[in-house]
Amino acid sequence: MEAGVQRWMVDISKWDPVPQDFFFALNLLPPHEHSSITRYVKMEDQKRALLSRMLQYALVYEVLEIPYDDIIIKRTLEGKPYLECSEVGLQFPNFNFNASHHGDYVAIASEPLCLVGLDVVSYEIPQRESVREFVQHFSSYFSSLEWNNIITAGTPDDILIDFYRYWSLKEAYVKAIGSGLTYELSRVEFHHNRWTNISAKCNGKVMKDWSFWLFELGKRHCVSIARGQPRSATESYKRALKKVEFSEEEFQVGLHLPSVNFVTLSVEHLTSVLERAVKSNTY
Repeated sequence: MEAGVQRWMVDISKWDPVPQDFFFALNLLPPHEHSSITRYVKMEDQKRALLSRMLQYALVYEVLEIPYDDIIIKRTLEGKPYLECSEVGLQFPNFNFNASHHGDYVAIASEPLCLVGLDVVSYEIPQRESVREFVQHFSSYFSSLEWNNIITAGTPDDILIDFYRYWSLKEAYVKAIGSGLTYELSRVEFHHNRWTNISAKCNGKVMKDWSFWLFELGKRHCVSIARGQPRSATESYKRALKKVEFSEEEFQVGLHLPSVNFVTLSVEHLTSVLERAVKSNTY
């Protein structure tokens, strides 16, 4: 199952395509995906959306070795992507993935059995208000413990970074279960030792069936990953998953699979993977 644990990312700041290169990459994706990318006005937003889709298709193709034309990625009503395919082998009993983008980075994570959620954040400095004024808008989403840790973190920049780290972890959990509801953020309280050995409580109860990680990506960005119990998925996401019920032994194997570091990919590499995938359908 370990091959189903993947962590990929792309630095979009290193890609400044001319229109011809952008549309070449776009046309490697299925036509129904195009409008979700070109609907954005700003090119930076189009780049993020394009690379998010490219990562999803490339990961499924590379890891599951499914013919490219057979890869069907749909989304729940809440926007959670999922693979609609009956050909995933027993090696990956509940293969699922999640993508995220913010600032300079686009990333994707996958798991073979447990739910996975991913959230990238850029430590953006507020422009029209102070850091304290900015974070105050979101105070209701944090427990008293989390909020105290944020506002006593130190300098305004320390406060901002801790705010974004907590926010990223909360978003990773919400995205893992397939929820589009922000009120879920306040239900989960995170504990950590200098942002390692991260654990959480939900409504005051220790979440023993979940693991969390936070990675610094550089250039004032971080990414959080949540891995946990398939039964925790929202009802709409459960219907999209291949399997939800596992024995305790099976689940514990999935929960304790080795964590892996992020692999940095270039746009050129992603393009070559999808080119190969498209060409493989013609043979």
